[in-house]
Amino acid sequence: MKKVIEKRKDIAFYIKLYPLVSIHPSAYEKSKTILCNKSLKLLEDAYEGKKLPKPKCEAKEIDDNIKLAADLGISATPTIIMPNGKVFIGFLNVEQLIGLIDSNSN
Repeated sequence: MKKVIEKRKDIAFYIKLYPLVSIHPSAYEKSKTILCNKSLKLLEDAYEGKKLPKPKCEAKEIDDNIKLAADLGISATPTIIMPNGKVFIGFLNVEQLIGLIDSNSN
């Protein structure tokens, strides 16, 4: 996402933390820490596999995100939901992601 934003200042991402505990056992606690601290740096640290501090709040929003994902039938990350409602699952490189955004911007 950072590389996309470097290339295209007109693109914004809204990130919903959706921890897949069955795949990443510590993801739920890490998500709470990131949200409690409202920290993009902690998100980046988590992606880099760095140890995060314990959460300092309950972060009910994480549970809300898990419920929303279940309600929408989302069970994998990354999942991209375009403004037009189309859903795409899986990793894309920078060029693929920009192409996807451009082709679904209507």
